[in-house]
Amino acid sequence: MAHYVDLHPDNPQQRIVDRVVERLRQGDIAAIPTDSGYAIVCRLGNKEGLERIRTIRRVDSKHHFTLLCHDFGQLGKLVIIDNANFRLIKSKTPGPFTFILKATKDVPRMMLNPKKSTVGVRIPDHKITQAILENMGEPLLCSTLILPGESEPQREGWMINDELGHVLDIVVEGPIGSEGPTTVVDLSSGDIEVLREGAGDLGTLV
Repeated sequence: MAHYVDLHPDNPQQRIVDRVVERLRQGDIAAIPTDSGYAIVCRLGNKEGLERIRTIRRVDSKHHFTLLCHDFGQLGKLVIIDNANFRLIKSKTPGPFTFILKATKDVPRMMLNPKKSTVGVRIPDHKITQAILENMGEPLLCSTLILPGESEPQREGWMINDELGHVLDIVVEGPIGSEGPTTVVDLSSGDIEVLREGAGDLGTLV
């Protein structure tokens, strides 16, 4: 069964954050709260973890994984950003936006879209997620925790633990953002294409 922990929403307990990060570095996968619902995460480059997430989500190789980043500096090392996109992404982060862009060589090929060499990136506005990311010192590979047959992300850690505790290593209990899933914006072709309209202000995008 998964290791179930409860983190304070405003002041995440450092000793618990340390333990979660230690286990992620060792290859575990975890369900964590974010500003747009729960997500399943593992360390970047964790091939077994990626395949486990695909199995839980029941998605194929075309599925767009996202890199959760602590800040813009970290994000900028993972994707190719021109000046116009730089200003756009900077204005929307941190926040409930996922941007799809061409990846740099620092991103493992196994998590890229096989035809486009693209990847999703985002900077969450969530204290628990940010505490984990800051402690990791590197991005986390992420997929929104939407169960097969459902359209919305999971919202309660204890329910995830009851239903998926046998296939996860860690479940972090904590509140999620109230606005719903992220807005997904594809910038990889040079144009702005909104693939999913979710949380966040679209004013400067369309």
